Amino acid sequence: MKKILVIGAGRSTSSLIQYLLFNAENENWFVTIADRSKELAFEAANEHNLAKAIAFDVNNEEERIRLIDEHDLIISMLPAHMHISVAKDCIRFKKHMVTASYVSKEMKALANEAKEAGIIIMNEIGVDPGIDHLSAMRVIDHIREKNGALEAFETFTGGLVAPESDNNPWNYKFTWNPRNVVLAGQGTCKFIQNGKYKYIPYHKLFRRTEIIDIDGYGKFEGYANRDSLQYREIYGLHDIPTMYRGTLRRPGFCKAWNMFVQLGATDDSYIMDDSENMTNREFINSFLAYNETDSVELKFKHYMNIRQDDIGLFEKFEWLGIFENTKIGLKEATPAQILQHMLEQKWKLEPEDKDMIVMWHRFLFKSEGAFKEIHSSMVVKGDDQKYTAMAKTVGLPVAIATKMILNGTISTPGVHVPISKEIYNPILDELENYGINFIEKEVEPRFY
Repeated sequence: MKKILVIGAGRSTSSLIQYLLFNAENENWFVTIADRSKELAFEAANEHNLAKAIAFDVNNEEERIRLIDEHDLIISMLPAHMHISVAKDCIRFKKHMVTASYVSKEMKALANEAKEAGIIIMNEIGVDPGIDHLSAMRVIDHIREKNGALEAFETFTGGLVAPESDNNPWNYKFTWNPRNVVLAGQGTCKFIQNGKYKYIPYHKLFRRTEIIDIDGYGKFEGYANRDSLQYREIYGLHDIPTMYRGTLRRPGFCKAWNMFVQLGATDDSYIMDDSENMTNREFINSFLAYNETDSVELKFKHYMNIRQDDIGLFEKFEWLGIFENTKIGLKEATPAQILQHMLEQKWKLEPEDKDMIVMWHRFLFKSEGAFKEIHSSMVVKGDDQKYTAMAKTVGLPVAIATKMILNGTISTPGVHVPISKEIYNPILDELENYGINFIEKEVEPRFY
C-alpha cells in the first residue's frame, strides 16, 4: 500500500483530497491529512477508512521528519516559503513530492540532489502555474510539429465570481488568498513585445490593461504579471518576439483598484499608528489632505479625479463601506492589512456562491509562409463555497500528478514543472472528465 501525506487542508485542497479518497481503494493508497488545525484535517478526512487526520506543525522538525519518512509521497499545500524544508527531508528519505507552487531558486538548487536520491519533485502543477503550462505546451508542441514558428504568446488567468453569483459593483469576490490579491503586482512587471523589452511600474500597472472577449462570457480586462520573461526558457521560446502573462478581472475593476494603489492603501511596508482604534473613514481620510470644510467623500473624489458623473465608479467605493465609521480593530496593522480586512467583509463567497476560473491563451505563429492565430480558452465554475473552481483547478492536477508518479507513469527523477508531452497529455485528458477543458479556435491574425 502506498502512503500519501497531504500537508495543509486549506480552502484549495477540497477537490484534491476528495480525489485521493475516492481513488484510494482502487489505487491501494492510504492518505494522511495533516494541518495545524486538527478540525480542518478531520473535516477533510471525513471518517474515510483509508485516511487519517492529524494536527501538525511543519516547523516541528522532529515530527516533520518522522511523518515524511513514513510516507511514499508528500503533497505540500503549504505557503510557498515553507516548501524547502519539506523538500530537503524528501530528498533525505528518498520520498517523492508534489506542490502547486512556483519553483523557487532554492527549489531549483535541489535538482541534482533530487536526481541522486532518485525522487521526483513536481512543482507548478496547480492552475496558474499548472494548467496554463499543460494547455500552452500542448498547443506550442502542435505548432512545432507542423514546423510553425511562434511570433507571440499571451496568456491570462483570473479567479473570479461566476455570473450567477456576481451581485456587487466590483464584479469580484475573493476566491483565493486575499492577501495575495491586495499585494498583487507590487514591483515592476516586465515582458517582451515585438522584440522590445517592456516594463510597467506598480503605480501604472492597473491602467495598462488589455480587453479580452471570451465567447459566452463577455469581456474581461487583463493586467500584466510580474515577470513574463522567465517563461521563454521554460517553454523553449528563447527567441519569441512577444511573451506576455497577465491576470484577468471584469472591466472596470482595474481602474477602481488603481485608486487604492494611488491612495497608498495597498502599502505593506509600514505600520499605521493606533490602527486598532481607527475607523474605515479615518483610514481613508489619513491619506487625504486636511480640509476642515470638505467631507472625506468630497476630498476622495477630488484627489482621485472622480467626476460627478462617474456614478458607477464612486458607487464601488461607497458599496465597500470605506467611508463608514466602522471600527477596524486591528493592532499594529499596515495599510494593506487594513484594506484586506475591510475587503474581506464585502468580497467573501457566501455558502451558495459559485466562483469561476477563466484562462485564455493567444498564439500567433507563422506556418507555410502565412501568419495564423489560435485562441484557447477555459472556463470552470465551482459547485459551492467548498468545492470551488479554484479548488478544482488547483487540486485535481496535483492529485492526478500524484497518481502518475506513484504508478510510475512519471518516472524521471529531479525537480520538474509539467511541460513534457508525457505529463500534459494524460493530465489534460483526465481533467476533461471533470469539466476542465479548452476550446480552441483559429482567428484572423492581429498585429500590434
